Amino acid sequence: MKSIPHNASRRTALKTVAAGAAALAMPMIWTPSRAASKRIVVRDDGGIYSKAYGAVFYKPFTEATGIQVVGVQANAEPTAQIRSMVDTGNYTWDMAKISQPAILMLTEGGKVYLEKHGLESDPVVATIPKQYMSPYGVGNNVYTTVLAYRTDAFKGRRAPASWADFWNVKDIPGRRGLRKHPFDTIEEALMADGVPTDKVYPCDIDRALASLDKVKPSVDVWWNTGAQVEQMLGSGEVDMIATWVSRAQSAIANGAPVQIVWDQNIWGCDNWSILKGTPNADACREFIKFASDPKRQAALVEYFAAGVTQPAAFDYIKADVARNCPTHPDNIKSGLHINAAYWLDKQRDVLERFNGWVLK
Repeated sequence: MKSIPHNASRRTALKTVAAGAAALAMPMIWTPSRAASKRIVVRDDGGIYSKAYGAVFYKPFTEATGIQVVGVQANAEPTAQIRSMVDTGNYTWDMAKISQPAILMLTEGGKVYLEKHGLESDPVVATIPKQYMSPYGVGNNVYTTVLAYRTDAFKGRRAPASWADFWNVKDIPGRRGLRKHPFDTIEEALMADGVPTDKVYPCDIDRALASLDKVKPSVDVWWNTGAQVEQMLGSGEVDMIATWVSRAQSAIANGAPVQIVWDQNIWGCDNWSILKGTPNADACREFIKFASDPKRQAALVEYFAAGVTQPAAFDYIKADVARNCPTHPDNIKSGLHINAAYWLDKQRDVLERFNGWVLK
């Protein structure tokens, strides 16, 4: 699960341009309504995301509306910063790119720190599937955790194709890496033990830790950061690893012989969310509508293998590029949607149990 990590930038250096992405210069016709401000500040993940959003969303929106968009990077999930801004009325940002778990943290149990976007009836936003939507967020990118392996380590022998294979140290030997955190790792352990994706939640922690007991002696690296994963895949320090897909994709783009296993991927969704009380909420809504255009989402693949939330975006992405996107129909249908409500409720207890298990 994204640290509440989301973390490390899930970037990839893939530079293949989507068919039709060049149509960015001639986007779908869009007529802005009157906005309350001439400037909005948007929190994003920085790195390749800031570069991509600047080219695909921010600059074109400013050219179309006269409303300046300033992208600001913040580490991990900035829930504390958002609470502080709303509580004090001092808005450094107007909106933020945040995950579904972060939205729940900011809207459940008392004070609400986000605005309802109210865009469900907008003709463009309405075409985004409901699994990527909530009253407080409009899905803009799906991230996922996958099993990745070095193809050169499995020449002439069976390669892992599932979490059960990753756990099968007898028949599929090799150097292994798992994340030193319960997010994703608990789900992987349950699926490895035979739990179907639709039965993973609520997680049976006893069963997950018992499953992890079986593979623990064969885990060579317990990783903490995405950069660490990318380095290990590139150097061959590990033969197989559970990883955020962007790190595997970046290793591939840099020449590493890496294969991604999409079956049983574990995915979550980032959203455009508006801070409660910002005087620029209407301008933010106009930006969200603009950024939800399928052609614009498709143009993101010039920069990274985006998990586009608009199904129609695949009409403008080359088939070979689309296959590497988390929301490609074949990838999303075989995946497990992270249950944000479960982790909001259980993360403290599970983290305590997991950390105790690691030390055994």
